[in-house]
Amino acid sequence: MALPLKLKETFFISHGSPTLSIDESLPARHFLKGFRERILNQKPNAILMISAHWETSEPTVNSIRGRHDTIHDFYGFPKPMYQLKYPAPGAPELAKRVKEVLMASGFTTVHEDKKRGLDHGAWVPLMLMYPEADIPVCQLSVQPNRDGTYHYNMGRALASLKDEGVLIIGSGSATHNLRALGSSKSVASWALEFDNWLKDALLSGRHQDVNNFDMKAPHAKVAHPWPEHIYPLHVALGASGEGTNGELIHHSWDLGALSYASYKFSSLNRPS
Repeated sequence: MALPLKLKETFFISHGSPTLSIDESLPARHFLKGFRERILNQKPNAILMISAHWETSEPTVNSIRGRHDTIHDFYGFPKPMYQLKYPAPGAPELAKRVKEVLMASGFTTVHEDKKRGLDHGAWVPLMLMYPEADIPVCQLSVQPNRDGTYHYNMGRALASLKDEGVLIIGSGSATHNLRALGSSKSVASWALEFDNWLKDALLSGRHQDVNNFDMKAPHAKVAHPWPEHIYPLHVALGASGEGTNGELIHHSWDLGALSYASYKFSSLNRPS
């Protein structure tokens, strides 16, 4: 009899521009297409996606029966991008578990959305990572009115789901200032400095510094004028457990200031 799948890893994926869905010139696209072979060769029972593109005032899970709709929540891009579909099955049982563990950890109000499909922060990376769209997916929203520690604690509450074979992925961006993007081949100094600070903090396990990035990191307000694209990282980091060191599993740049840095967090000293 096969042992039940337990996962040690959580991930933060920088999903960058929606053109990741079609642009073969982006190194991050090829990284994600090779994810199963090079990064995680176990097939999860279900996937919990925390996407920067679902913002709510209180935690909300989507509880979908049947297949997900594909939300094309971007504007002015090439027509083929709007024809892409990722009809992954919903995961209503996982949505129920997410709600249970969050409420048991002090998140007093957790909503269920029974209609919302997958936004591009979820389906674009998943389309590349798991193109068969055969793994049940649940999405969890971020709360931009809260801080990094709040989202880290959300991740800590979700950590036990890994023992149920749930792959927890935060999908956002290591840097995200759309007004600063351009065509320069060189990377803006503020973006480099913030990106390097974040890498050093994650690789050395400085979780509290990451939680307080807005006060600790150089150029934090320039790198993230609004925080929704970094909060999925806090959730993934919290779900990995205290004292976890991150591993940089991909790094590339686009448009002079958009970091595609992606990280793996592996739980340490897990009880048997």
